[in-house]
Amino acid sequence: MDETSPTATLENHRFPCDNCGADLRFDPGADQLVCDFCGNTQPLDGAGPWGQQAIREMDFRRALADALPLEDIEETRVTTCPNCAAQVEFDPNVHAAECPFCATPVVADTGAHRHIKPKGLLPFAFDEAVARKAMTDWLGALWFAPSGLQEYARKGRRMQGIYVPYWTFDADTKSAYSGERGTVYYETRTVMRDGKRVQQRVAKVRWTPKRGRVARFFDDVLVLASKSLPKRFTDGLEPWDLSALEPYRPEFLAGFRAEGYSIDIDAGFHEARAYMDQIIARDVKFDIGGDRQRIHSIETDVKDVTFKHILLPVWLAAYKYRGKSYRFVVNGRTGRVQGERPWSAIKITIAVVLGLIVAAGIGYVIAVNQ
Repeated sequence: MDETSPTATLENHRFPCDNCGADLRFDPGADQLVCDFCGNTQPLDGAGPWGQQAIREMDFRRALADALPLEDIEETRVTTCPNCAAQVEFDPNVHAAECPFCATPVVADTGAHRHIKPKGLLPFAFDEAVARKAMTDWLGALWFAPSGLQEYARKGRRMQGIYVPYWTFDADTKSAYSGERGTVYYETRTVMRDGKRVQQRVAKVRWTPKRGRVARFFDDVLVLASKSLPKRFTDGLEPWDLSALEPYRPEFLAGFRAEGYSIDIDAGFHEARAYMDQIIARDVKFDIGGDRQRIHSIETDVKDVTFKHILLPVWLAAYKYRGKSYRFVVNGRTGRVQGERPWSAIKITIAVVLGLIVAAGIGYVIAVNQ
Protein backbone atom coordinates (compact mmCIF):
# COMPACT_ATOMS: atom_id res chain seq x y z
CA MET A 1 0.00 0.00 0.00
CA ASP A 2 1.15 3.58 -0.68
CA GLU A 3 2.43 5.16 2.54
CA THR A 4 1.72 8.68 1.17
CA SER A 5 -2.05 8.12 0.95
CA PRO A 6 -4.29 9.24 3.84
CA THR A 7 -3.62 7.35 7.06
CA ALA A 8 -6.25 5.20 8.69
CA THR A 9 -7.32 5.08 12.30
CA LEU A 10 -4.95 3.26 14.63
CA GLU A 11 -6.76 0.14 15.87
CA ASN A 12 -6.99 -0.47 19.60
CA HIS A 13 -7.63 -4.01 20.78
CA ARG A 14 -7.88 -3.17 24.51
CA PHE A 15 -11.22 -3.17 26.32
CA PRO A 16 -11.34 -1.91 29.93
CA CYS A 17 -13.45 -3.76 32.49
CA ASP A 18 -16.44 -1.64 33.54
CA ASN A 19 -16.04 -2.98 37.07
CA CYS A 20 -12.33 -2.53 37.90
CA GLY A 21 -10.78 -0.94 34.80
CA ALA A 22 -8.40 -3.85 34.03
CA ASP A 23 -8.13 -5.15 30.47
CA LEU A 24 -10.74 -7.64 29.39
CA ARG A 25 -9.83 -10.58 27.18
CA PHE A 26 -11.85 -12.72 24.81
CA ASP A 27 -12.86 -16.01 26.47
CA PRO A 28 -12.49 -18.83 23.89
CA GLY A 29 -15.60 -20.96 23.54
CA ALA A 30 -17.74 -18.64 25.68
CA ASP A 31 -18.25 -15.78 23.17
CA GLN A 32 -17.73 -13.18 25.87
CA LEU A 33 -15.09 -10.89 27.34
CA VAL A 34 -13.76 -11.74 30.79
CA CYS A 35 -11.66 -9.87 33.36
CA ASP A 36 -8.92 -12.04 34.89
CA PHE A 37 -8.50 -9.52 37.73
CA CYS A 38 -12.02 -9.39 39.18
CA GLY A 39 -13.85 -12.14 37.26
CA ASN A 40 -16.33 -9.75 35.65
CA THR A 41 -17.76 -10.89 32.30
CA GLN A 42 -19.17 -8.83 29.49
CA PRO A 43 -21.11 -10.20 26.50
CA LEU A 44 -20.03 -9.20 23.03
CA ASP A 45 -22.08 -6.28 21.76
CA GLY A 46 -24.47 -6.83 18.90
CA ALA A 47 -26.69 -9.67 17.79
CA GLY A 48 -25.44 -13.18 17.11
CA PRO A 49 -24.74 -15.70 15.96
CA TRP A 50 -21.90 -13.80 14.33
CA GLY A 51 -21.32 -16.31 11.50
CA GLN A 52 -24.70 -15.43 9.94
CA GLN A 53 -23.42 -11.98 9.00
CA ALA A 54 -22.04 -11.68 5.48
CA ILE A 55 -18.30 -11.10 5.02
CA ARG A 56 -17.69 -8.73 2.14
CA GLU A 57 -15.27 -9.73 -0.59
CA MET A 58 -12.80 -7.06 -1.78
CA ASP A 59 -11.81 -6.19 -5.33
CA PHE A 60 -8.37 -7.51 -6.24
CA ARG A 61 -7.65 -4.99 -9.02
CA ARG A 62 -8.49 -2.05 -6.74
CA ALA A 63 -6.10 -3.41 -4.13
CA LEU A 64 -3.29 -3.68 -6.68
CA ALA A 65 -3.96 -0.08 -7.74
CA ASP A 66 -3.91 1.06 -4.09
CA ALA A 67 -7.48 2.28 -4.58
CA LEU A 68 -9.26 0.57 -1.68
CA PRO A 69 -11.55 2.74 0.45
CA LEU A 70 -9.97 4.18 3.58
CA GLU A 71 -12.40 2.13 5.69
CA ASP A 72 -10.64 -1.02 4.44
CA ILE A 73 -7.25 0.13 5.77
CA GLU A 74 -6.02 0.04 9.37
CA GLU A 75 -2.88 0.82 11.34
CA THR A 76 -1.57 -1.29 14.20
CA ARG A 77 1.53 -0.86 16.33
CA VAL A 78 3.87 -3.76 15.71
CA THR A 79 7.42 -4.88 16.33
CA THR A 80 9.50 -6.70 13.73
CA CYS A 81 11.59 -9.64 14.96
CA PRO A 82 15.23 -9.32 13.79
CA ASN A 83 15.52 -13.12 13.55
CA CYS A 84 12.36 -14.41 11.81
CA ALA A 85 10.94 -11.04 10.56
CA ALA A 86 7.56 -11.63 12.21
CA GLN A 87 5.48 -8.49 12.62
CA VAL A 88 3.55 -8.93 15.85
CA GLU A 89 1.32 -6.59 17.81
CA PHE A 90 2.32 -5.76 21.38
CA ASP A 91 0.44 -3.81 24.02
CA PRO A 92 1.28 -0.07 23.95
CA ASN A 93 2.89 -0.27 27.39
CA VAL A 94 5.20 -3.18 26.44
CA HIS A 95 8.68 -2.06 25.35
CA ALA A 96 10.60 -5.36 25.38
CA ALA A 97 9.55 -8.95 24.97
CA GLU A 98 10.39 -12.24 23.29
CA CYS A 99 9.22 -13.02 19.79
CA PRO A 100 6.46 -15.64 20.17
CA PHE A 101 7.53 -17.30 16.91
CA CYS A 102 11.20 -17.98 17.69
CA ALA A 103 11.84 -16.86 21.32
CA THR A 104 14.29 -14.14 20.19
CA PRO A 105 14.46 -11.07 22.49
CA VAL A 106 13.05 -8.06 20.65
CA VAL A 107 12.47 -4.42 21.51
CA ALA A 108 8.95 -3.21 20.79
CA ASP A 109 8.96 -0.36 18.34
CA THR A 110 6.58 2.56 18.33
CA GLY A 111 5.96 2.66 14.58
CA ALA A 112 2.66 1.81 12.93
CA HIS A 113 2.06 -0.86 10.34
CA ARG A 114 -0.44 0.23 7.69
CA HIS A 115 -2.22 -2.63 5.98
CA ILE A 116 -5.45 -3.96 4.53
CA LYS A 117 -7.88 -4.53 7.36
CA PRO A 118 -8.99 -8.09 8.10
CA LYS A 119 -12.54 -8.84 7.02
CA GLY A 120 -13.03 -12.08 8.89
CA LEU A 121 -11.54 -14.42 11.46
CA LEU A 122 -12.04 -17.73 13.20
CA PRO A 123 -12.15 -17.06 16.97
CA PHE A 124 -10.17 -19.26 19.34
CA ALA A 125 -12.29 -22.25 20.38
CA PHE A 126 -10.36 -23.30 23.52
CA ASP A 127 -7.97 -21.84 26.08
CA GLU A 128 -4.24 -22.17 26.67
CA ALA A 129 -4.56 -25.11 29.07
CA VAL A 130 -6.24 -27.24 26.40
CA ALA A 131 -3.64 -26.18 23.83
CA ARG A 132 -0.78 -27.08 26.18
CA LYS A 133 -2.25 -30.53 26.82
CA ALA A 134 -2.56 -31.12 23.07
CA MET A 135 1.09 -30.13 22.60
CA THR A 136 2.44 -32.27 25.46
CA ASP A 137 0.34 -35.25 24.33
CA TRP A 138 1.80 -34.85 20.85
CA LEU A 139 5.33 -34.70 22.26
CA GLY A 140 4.64 -37.73 24.45
CA ALA A 141 3.58 -39.75 21.42
CA LEU A 142 6.88 -39.08 19.61
CA TRP A 143 9.43 -41.85 19.88
CA PHE A 144 12.93 -40.69 20.81
CA ALA A 145 11.80 -37.19 21.88
CA PRO A 146 13.89 -35.83 24.79
CA SER A 147 12.08 -36.43 28.09
CA GLY A 148 13.54 -33.21 29.44
CA LEU A 149 11.95 -31.19 26.64
CA GLN A 150 8.58 -32.82 27.28
CA GLU A 151 8.81 -31.92 30.97
CA TYR A 152 10.09 -28.42 30.19
CA ALA A 153 7.22 -27.83 27.77
CA ARG A 154 4.72 -29.14 30.30
CA LYS A 155 5.94 -26.77 33.02
CA GLY A 156 7.32 -23.98 30.85
CA ARG A 157 5.94 -20.53 30.24
CA ARG A 158 2.47 -19.99 28.83
CA MET A 159 1.72 -20.56 25.18
CA GLN A 160 0.90 -17.52 23.07
CA GLY A 161 -2.44 -17.18 21.32
CA ILE A 162 -1.78 -15.50 17.98
CA TYR A 163 -3.99 -14.70 15.02
CA VAL A 164 -2.02 -15.58 11.87
CA PRO A 165 -2.79 -13.67 8.64
CA TYR A 166 -4.10 -15.38 5.52
CA TRP A 167 -5.53 -14.33 2.17
CA THR A 168 -8.49 -16.02 0.52
CA PHE A 169 -9.14 -15.61 -3.20
CA ASP A 170 -12.20 -16.15 -5.37
CA ALA A 171 -11.93 -16.30 -9.16
CA ASP A 172 -14.00 -17.34 -12.18
CA THR A 173 -11.86 -19.25 -14.70
CA LYS A 174 -12.41 -20.55 -18.22
CA SER A 175 -9.64 -22.58 -19.87
CA ALA A 176 -9.05 -23.75 -23.46
CA TYR A 177 -6.68 -26.67 -23.87
CA SER A 178 -5.05 -28.93 -26.42
CA GLY A 179 -3.71 -32.38 -25.75
CA GLU A 180 -3.95 -36.07 -26.56
CA ARG A 181 -6.06 -38.95 -25.32
CA GLY A 182 -4.31 -42.27 -24.88
CA THR A 183 -6.10 -45.57 -25.31
CA VAL A 184 -4.30 -48.67 -24.06
CA TYR A 185 -4.39 -51.80 -26.23
CA TYR A 186 -2.35 -55.00 -26.23
CA GLU A 187 -0.24 -56.83 -28.79
CA THR A 188 0.94 -60.41 -28.52
CA ARG A 189 4.60 -61.04 -29.21
CA THR A 190 6.73 -64.16 -29.29
CA VAL A 191 9.83 -63.92 -27.14
CA MET A 192 12.56 -66.32 -26.03
CA ARG A 193 12.57 -67.25 -22.35
CA ASP A 194 14.84 -69.97 -20.94
CA GLY A 195 15.50 -71.18 -24.47
CA LYS A 196 11.83 -71.52 -25.29
CA ARG A 197 9.48 -69.45 -27.42
CA VAL A 198 6.64 -67.99 -25.33
CA GLN A 199 3.77 -65.62 -26.04
CA GLN A 200 3.80 -62.29 -24.20
CA ARG A 201 1.17 -59.52 -24.12
CA VAL A 202 2.66 -56.05 -24.49
CA ALA A 203 0.75 -52.88 -23.59
CA LYS A 204 0.68 -50.17 -26.26
CA VAL A 205 -0.95 -46.71 -26.29
CA ARG A 206 -2.84 -45.22 -29.23
CA TRP A 207 -2.83 -41.40 -29.05
CA THR A 208 -5.49 -39.18 -30.62
CA PRO A 209 -5.62 -35.33 -30.59
CA LYS A 210 -8.08 -33.69 -28.20
CA ARG A 211 -9.15 -30.08 -27.72
CA GLY A 212 -11.73 -28.63 -25.40
CA ARG A 213 -12.69 -26.14 -22.70
CA VAL A 214 -13.16 -26.42 -18.96
CA ALA A 215 -14.54 -23.91 -16.47
CA ARG A 216 -14.30 -23.67 -12.70
CA PHE A 217 -15.20 -21.09 -10.06
CA PHE A 218 -12.68 -21.04 -7.21
CA ASP A 219 -14.02 -20.09 -3.78
CA ASP A 220 -11.80 -19.17 -0.82
CA VAL A 221 -8.43 -20.42 -2.05
CA LEU A 222 -6.43 -20.11 1.16
CA VAL A 223 -2.90 -18.61 1.12
CA LEU A 224 -0.67 -18.03 4.13
CA ALA A 225 0.30 -14.34 4.34
CA SER A 226 3.16 -14.82 6.81
CA LYS A 227 6.82 -15.88 6.59
CA SER A 228 7.25 -16.37 10.33
CA LEU A 229 6.38 -20.06 10.49
CA PRO A 230 7.56 -22.87 8.18
CA LYS A 231 4.88 -23.54 5.60
CA ARG A 232 4.98 -27.26 6.43
CA PHE A 233 3.75 -26.33 9.93
CA THR A 234 0.82 -24.22 8.75
CA ASP A 235 -0.08 -26.68 5.98
CA GLY A 236 -0.12 -29.40 8.63
CA LEU A 237 -2.70 -27.46 10.67
CA GLU A 238 -5.28 -27.70 7.89
CA PRO A 239 -8.14 -28.08 7.29
CA TRP A 240 -9.73 -24.86 8.49
CA ASP A 241 -13.51 -24.57 8.48
CA LEU A 242 -13.76 -21.31 6.54
CA SER A 243 -17.57 -21.63 6.45
CA ALA A 244 -17.46 -20.70 10.15
CA LEU A 245 -15.63 -17.39 9.58
CA GLU A 246 -16.88 -14.51 11.71
CA PRO A 247 -16.91 -10.89 10.53
CA TYR A 248 -13.83 -9.16 11.92
CA ARG A 249 -14.37 -7.54 15.32
CA PRO A 250 -11.52 -6.23 17.52
CA GLU A 251 -13.19 -7.78 20.58
CA PHE A 252 -12.10 -11.22 19.35
CA LEU A 253 -8.47 -10.02 19.54
CA ALA A 254 -8.69 -8.82 23.15
CA GLY A 255 -6.02 -10.66 25.16
CA PHE A 256 -4.40 -12.15 22.05
CA ARG A 257 -1.78 -10.99 19.59
CA ALA A 258 -2.21 -10.57 15.87
CA GLU A 259 0.54 -10.88 13.28
CA GLY A 260 0.69 -8.42 10.42
CA TYR A 261 0.95 -9.92 6.96
CA SER A 262 4.42 -10.01 5.35
CA ILE A 263 3.30 -11.52 2.01
CA ASP A 264 1.47 -8.83 0.05
CA ILE A 265 -1.69 -9.28 -1.97
CA ASP A 266 0.10 -9.62 -5.32
CA ALA A 267 2.48 -12.36 -4.10
CA GLY A 268 -0.43 -14.06 -2.37
CA PHE A 269 -2.44 -14.25 -5.59
CA HIS A 270 0.60 -15.62 -7.43
CA GLU A 271 0.58 -18.58 -5.03
CA ALA A 272 -3.19 -18.92 -5.36
CA ARG A 273 -2.86 -19.03 -9.16
CA ALA A 274 -0.33 -21.86 -8.90
CA TYR A 275 -2.88 -23.86 -6.90
CA MET A 276 -5.66 -22.99 -9.37
CA ASP A 277 -3.49 -24.10 -12.29
CA GLN A 278 -2.98 -27.50 -10.64
CA ILE A 279 -6.73 -27.98 -10.24
CA ILE A 280 -7.40 -26.80 -13.81
CA ALA A 281 -4.82 -29.29 -15.14
CA ARG A 282 -6.62 -32.03 -13.21
CA ASP A 283 -9.94 -30.92 -14.76
CA VAL A 284 -8.36 -30.96 -18.22
CA LYS A 285 -7.10 -34.53 -17.77
CA PHE A 286 -10.56 -35.60 -16.67
CA ASP A 287 -12.10 -33.89 -19.72
CA ILE A 288 -9.60 -35.52 -22.10
CA GLY A 289 -10.58 -38.91 -20.72
CA GLY A 290 -9.19 -42.21 -21.96
CA ASP A 291 -6.57 -44.33 -20.21
CA ARG A 292 -3.72 -41.81 -20.48
CA GLN A 293 -3.58 -38.06 -21.05
CA ARG A 294 -1.07 -35.61 -22.48
CA ILE A 295 -1.52 -31.86 -22.07
CA HIS A 296 0.17 -29.66 -24.67
CA SER A 297 -1.23 -26.27 -23.70
CA ILE A 298 -3.73 -24.59 -21.39
CA GLU A 299 -4.83 -20.99 -21.81
CA THR A 300 -6.84 -19.70 -18.85
CA ASP A 301 -8.95 -16.56 -18.69
CA VAL A 302 -9.32 -15.38 -15.08
CA LYS A 303 -12.10 -12.92 -14.23
CA ASP A 304 -13.87 -11.39 -11.23
CA VAL A 305 -11.00 -11.90 -8.79
CA THR A 306 -11.90 -10.96 -5.22
CA PHE A 307 -10.13 -11.53 -1.93
CA LYS A 308 -10.36 -11.30 1.84
CA HIS A 309 -7.74 -10.72 4.49
CA ILE A 310 -8.58 -13.10 7.35
CA LEU A 311 -7.04 -14.15 10.67
CA LEU A 312 -6.80 -17.76 11.85
CA PRO A 313 -6.11 -18.76 15.48
CA VAL A 314 -2.90 -20.54 16.47
CA TRP A 315 -1.53 -21.39 19.89
CA LEU A 316 2.25 -21.10 19.69
CA ALA A 317 5.15 -22.20 21.88
CA ALA A 318 8.80 -21.38 21.14
CA TYR A 319 11.39 -22.95 23.47
CA LYS A 320 15.16 -22.82 23.67
CA TYR A 321 16.20 -26.09 25.28
CA ARG A 322 19.88 -26.96 25.74
CA GLY A 323 20.93 -24.48 23.09
CA LYS A 324 18.39 -25.58 20.48
CA SER A 325 15.18 -23.83 19.43
CA TYR A 326 11.92 -25.76 19.18
CA ARG A 327 8.62 -24.41 17.90
CA PHE A 328 5.20 -25.99 18.26
CA VAL A 329 1.90 -24.75 16.84
CA VAL A 330 -1.63 -25.84 17.70
CA ASN A 331 -4.69 -25.18 15.54
CA GLY A 332 -6.82 -22.96 17.79
CA ARG A 333 -10.02 -24.57 16.48
CA THR A 334 -9.25 -28.29 16.15
CA GLY A 335 -6.26 -28.89 18.46
CA ARG A 336 -4.14 -30.32 15.63
CA VAL A 337 -0.41 -30.01 16.47
CA GLN A 338 2.68 -29.45 14.31
CA GLY A 339 6.26 -28.63 15.26
CA GLU A 340 9.97 -29.33 15.10
CA ARG A 341 10.68 -33.02 15.52
CA PRO A 342 12.95 -33.32 18.59
CA TRP A 343 15.39 -36.22 18.91
CA SER A 344 17.08 -37.62 22.01
CA ALA A 345 20.58 -38.91 21.27
CA ILE A 346 20.55 -40.90 24.53
CA LYS A 347 17.27 -42.66 23.69
CA ILE A 348 18.47 -43.44 20.16
CA THR A 349 21.76 -44.85 21.53
CA ILE A 350 19.91 -47.02 24.06
CA ALA A 351 17.55 -48.30 21.34
CA VAL A 352 20.50 -49.17 19.07
CA VAL A 353 22.30 -51.00 21.91
CA LEU A 354 19.13 -52.92 22.82
CA GLY A 355 18.62 -53.79 19.16
CA LEU A 356 22.16 -55.16 18.91
CA ILE A 357 21.68 -57.19 22.11
CA VAL A 358 18.42 -58.68 20.77
CA ALA A 359 20.05 -59.45 17.41
CA ALA A 360 23.02 -61.10 19.14
CA GLY A 361 20.65 -63.17 21.32
CA ILE A 362 18.70 -64.38 18.29
CA GLY A 363 21.95 -65.22 16.51
CA TYR A 364 23.18 -67.19 19.51
CA VAL A 365 19.92 -69.21 19.74
CA ILE A 366 20.08 -70.04 16.03
CA ALA A 367 23.74 -71.10 16.31
CA VAL A 368 23.04 -73.35 19.32
CA ASN A 369 20.11 -75.09 17.61
CA GLN A 370 22.01 -75.84 14.43
